[in-house]
Amino acid sequence: MKKVFILTVLVLSLAVSCKEKKSPFERNLAEYAVVKIPAPDLSGITDNGKEVLNLYRFAAKEIDAIYWEQYFGDKSQLDTISDPAQRNYALINYGPWDRFTGKSFVAGYDDRRPGAGFYPEDMSVAQFEAWENPDKNSPYTLVRRAADGSLETVWYHDAYKEHIEKIASCLTAAADITIKPSVKDYLLKKVEALKTDDYYASEIAWLDMDDSKMDLVIGPDEAVDDQLLGIKRSYEAFVLLKNASSTEELTQYVSRIGEFQQELPGDPAYKQFQPGSGSNIFSCDALYYAGKANAGVKVIALNLPFDPKVQEERGTRTILLENIIRAKYNAIIFPAGEVLLETGEDVQTSSDAFFWNIALREVSHGLGVKETVNGKGSVESALGNMAQTFEEMKANVAGVLQVCKLQDHYDIHHIFTKKDALTTFFVSLVRSERFGEGSALGRANIAIYNYLQEAGAFSRKASGKYTLDYKKMEEALSDLTALILKTQATGDYEFACEFEKKYSKRNENYAADRLNLGIEGIPADIRFEFE
Repeated sequence: MKKVFILTVLVLSLAVSCKEKKSPFERNLAEYAVVKIPAPDLSGITDNGKEVLNLYRFAAKEIDAIYWEQYFGDKSQLDTISDPAQRNYALINYGPWDRFTGKSFVAGYDDRRPGAGFYPEDMSVAQFEAWENPDKNSPYTLVRRAADGSLETVWYHDAYKEHIEKIASCLTAAADITIKPSVKDYLLKKVEALKTDDYYASEIAWLDMDDSKMDLVIGPDEAVDDQLLGIKRSYEAFVLLKNASSTEELTQYVSRIGEFQQELPGDPAYKQFQPGSGSNIFSCDALYYAGKANAGVKVIALNLPFDPKVQEERGTRTILLENIIRAKYNAIIFPAGEVLLETGEDVQTSSDAFFWNIALREVSHGLGVKETVNGKGSVESALGNMAQTFEEMKANVAGVLQVCKLQDHYDIHHIFTKKDALTTFFVSLVRSERFGEGSALGRANIAIYNYLQEAGAFSRKASGKYTLDYKKMEEALSDLTALILKTQATGDYEFACEFEKKYSKRNENYAADRLNLGIEGIPADIRFEFE
């Protein structure tokens, strides 16, 4: 009887042990804190408006399907992954490649290609440059191999025709039932844009659509996935609900965008661009993300459109995603500050400072120049695959610099100081280093950190705690902003490559900071559960 008892215990122990065995990908999933996006309060929305929101969401789901094809391929291939945690991690990353590193984490797949799914796998940059094709530089064409092995272009609206037709049906139906003329005009122009890959008219109509409680951002916008040439844009969608009170508070600053431009440091020749006077700003709650917007790190603000012609004629729209900003601050920034900072009465992060840092960061995307000053064409084309990294750096450093200037002028009457703004910026910078070298945003944050360290803007103790030199930090941010503006204005690709090679490499502090944040269970970013 005793032997049977021992054997039973042994079997039970093995069963429990097997049951408790965790997937190694549980740690990867823990890098993304789950944030529930509750059903919105639609008490102020008409029945027609609610149906429009539903149609927006249906359209966004089709955008998600396009992005899977664009970035990875057939999503169903991931169904073969037997480990649920690994499969969920692949869904977060929209493929088998870690967004932080670009490395494959699924057997059978090589590491992510710089050109993603935009170009043939065997196409070199030299081959692309030598190819005479007027459509190759369009942000809205795929490059493919023809039957004879030569290169050819395929327009987005042809490559994803089935999905675009479904999106067009949703948006046309929404246009038919909306009671807002501006919304109707925007939706119909967006349908035409998606079918032709000509977005100018729809972007103007979007900027004019400022009287709706809802917003829809949809289409191919950012080129961050194209790390080979920095040309091709990824599809994404946001379904948004505006916050009237916060928007009113923010709006007073948009009229000063010209002033912000003139206050930028550096040579006046590098800030000649005059943003259009039609710029506006909104605070919104995000109801749904799709496509590139939902892949990996979640954006917390937008500044669109990217078309320099539209920016010059009409300006841009800045959108602060207030519920997502709040979620990131609570889940990541505040607890990260507790881990990273040497405590003191005047050393603290601030949710208000985080909000305003983000707001002015997005406004700063519309500053600087869009065309080089020496005949090299647009900044985007002159800097190529370096353009996105330098644009992210510019927005981050120029944004917090503008917050500091507003504090100097006593224009922001909130319960946070300039030190709070710089402290919050720094904590966000350190936690964002975990985005890694695999993305333009990650490389930008790493470069800023290393530049500030070189300038003596902070020191890190053996304990892992940081102390900040606020004077040196503000000076370094000013110098770096001027350097970035110069690089963009002159289209100095060679210097951009040298700068990134020197500064966009994680140093020894990275592993230690990541370990400390990991021990405390602080995620790198968030993932959504939509109700």
